Amino acid sequence: MARTTFGLPDTLALRPVAQNAWSDVAKFCDHPNMSMADLEIYRATTADWRAVRDIRLRALTDAPEAFGSTYAREVAFTEDDWTRRLASEDSATFLGRLGGRPVGIIGGWRDGAGIELVSMWVDPAARGKGVAKPLIDAVVTWGAAIGEKRVHLWVTAGNDAAYTLYERCGFVDTGERQPLPSNPDLTEIGMERTLP
Repeated sequence: MARTTFGLPDTLALRPVAQNAWSDVAKFCDHPNMSMADLEIYRATTADWRAVRDIRLRALTDAPEAFGSTYAREVAFTEDDWTRRLASEDSATFLGRLGGRPVGIIGGWRDGAGIELVSMWVDPAARGKGVAKPLIDAVVTWGAAIGEKRVHLWVTAGNDAAYTLYERCGFVDTGERQPLPSNPDLTEIGMERTLP
């Protein structure tokens, strides 16, 4: 079972990841001794800005059609931009690590009607290894803990794997549709999960 520590402030710090560490992720994730017991989900703090930046830029490079932002926009962010995002009381960013290596990211922010789930991404080498659901659970748990009653998200039409994952995690299609902000030729589908 994955160990989650997003509710414990003294365990939140992650060590920054060097850029060249990504070349070893695939080899690492396929290691025969790697298991879900090695998965850790952490709420990122301002001290983690480099790790958040590195994995976010990797996500934007790997799957540009999945995000409302672009690599070109976010690569220009300064340390202050990253730490300001992480310092907000109205948002939370969670990182997933397997055996100490960052392999996933997700965020949530209060939008006035609940929590908006954003920036969900798992490194291709770690997909299918059970990383995504605990990341989603982190945002859902955080939303419930701060008293919100719903989590909403947008998923790009045609990203069937993500749509199915969100359905398995209790989200339903709201019928909302909008153009993807980073590429208006693509459509986003609104999904929502009610919190207890």
